[in-house]
Amino acid sequence: MTKWIDCSGPDEDVVISSRIRLARNIENIPFPIALTDKSQQQVYDEINKNIGEDPYELKLMKEMTDEDKCILVEKHLISPSLVESSYGGVLLNQDQSISVMINEEDHIRIQSILPGFQLDDTYELADKTDDKLESNIRYSYDERLGYLTSCPTNVGTGMRASVMVHLPGITITDYISRVFQAANQMGLAIRGIYGEGTKFLGNIYQISNQLTLGRSEKEIIENLKHVTRQIIEKERNIRKQLLQDNKIQLEDKIYRSLGILTHARVLQEVECMKLISNLRLGVFLDIIKDIDSSLINKMIIMTQTPYIKTLINTEDINLINTKRSEIVRNLLRT
Repeated sequence: MTKWIDCSGPDEDVVISSRIRLARNIENIPFPIALTDKSQQQVYDEINKNIGEDPYELKLMKEMTDEDKCILVEKHLISPSLVESSYGGVLLNQDQSISVMINEEDHIRIQSILPGFQLDDTYELADKTDDKLESNIRYSYDERLGYLTSCPTNVGTGMRASVMVHLPGITITDYISRVFQAANQMGLAIRGIYGEGTKFLGNIYQISNQLTLGRSEKEIIENLKHVTRQIIEKERNIRKQLLQDNKIQLEDKIYRSLGILTHARVLQEVECMKLISNLRLGVFLDIIKDIDSSLINKMIIMTQTPYIKTLINTEDINLINTKRSEIVRNLLRT
């Protein structure tokens, strides 16, 4: 079970998930870019020994199949960078709401992810895990700068807070450019579905803090919450207006999307995400009544090109597009 995919959360009509990531390094051990075999093992041992008594499953990148790694990336439980690390590993708790990446860009990257808009609970989960480790491990820390990290943009709190939002209304009405502008002024970044450098697919965006230095964790979270609340309200108002002014056209688009997803034999990635976005909108406008939001989340993850490439072990785009349509049809039958 992956909690953010399989469960519902507050304001899930707009906010798909909330995530906190804390970057930490162990004092007196070189940062990952300069690690020796011996010190890499030392990092593993330190984290494993001090993670606490809660059951965690340790997965080492060098022992995992490409498919299993890809699934964890698509579920947002590990980063693509960790996959490349021959000494990388991840600790996952039972419902996968906590993942602790080991020897990625930093020695420790604690990540918590929950469904819907619940940044405070997400932070509490990450903070508890951080406290467990910090009670026995000395982190690299400077009194003036805060937590020291491999990348200067993470120095300070070492925290990235983010929400994954679905904004079909704001995108359709071209209000999204104003959201980008306002977010930038508030020190926030808007990225694609898998973070920095990834594409905007299916009207899904990730909004996160850009600054980690000079603000407390609470201030960063409050700022993100404030902006997200305004975005939620705007998105809902636009959806209501669209439904009021163009009900038939909107219903037609949503039912056509369901029809194509249900019957198509070939689906390209961009087209598929656009159709899934329409379907998700239909579910939360109560136009489509018999599809659960968790099924839509699975569809978003399982139709990504990297996942399918790994699943069927091919680079052939025609085979990938055919497999994508098969995955969607099977999910809609369940």
